[in-house]
Amino acid sequence: MINSIFNILEQFCQSIACKIYSILMLIIIHLKGIPIGRRCSFYGWMKFKHGNKNTIRIGNNCSFRSKHTSNLIGINRPCIFSSIGMNGSRLIVGNDCGFSGTVIGCFSEIIIGNNVKCGANTLITDSDWHLDDPRAGKSSPINIGDNVWLGVNVTVLKGVNIGENTVIGANSLVVKNIPANVIAAGNPCVVIKEIAKNK
Repeated sequence: MINSIFNILEQFCQSIACKIYSILMLIIIHLKGIPIGRRCSFYGWMKFKHGNKNTIRIGNNCSFRSKHTSNLIGINRPCIFSSIGMNGSRLIVGNDCGFSGTVIGCFSEIIIGNNVKCGANTLITDSDWHLDDPRAGKSSPINIGDNVWLGVNVTVLKGVNIGENTVIGANSLVVKNIPANVIAAGNPCVVIKEIAKNK
């Protein structure tokens, strides 16, 4: 009985906190000039960074979990979305997506489809980052299809396309294209099996 009461109180407090964070984050996002859709929710403070010629665009009904207790699997950092390329980089997120401690670093182009789930502490980046180092290669676009699910601690590196309805297993390192309708996992990530299509 006592546990039930505590659970109800905790859910109520989390709901109120989410509404407050969401209002404040939407004000900040608006001031930064980032287009964002309706009914997006924020659990904790998130960071957005983009240059004047770069784009970040967020669809409708997306959720961003940055508070370490907002996902029971555990989040070790806030969501950070950056579009910081020198030649007009684009970070586009579709509708109904969820992010938990997800870091996205966009130097050229990252397109994320609709209903994409990014598990706790995922990383998506289209660059080697240290652009002043001659060993770093050029940035290369990433495209993640609709209904993709990235498990906890997945890293998606530059030049990768992930097909729709695909699941990427926990702790995977995605360095090459993964087709649609499969389960893939590992380091490097490889296809394990196909997902049966609904008829």
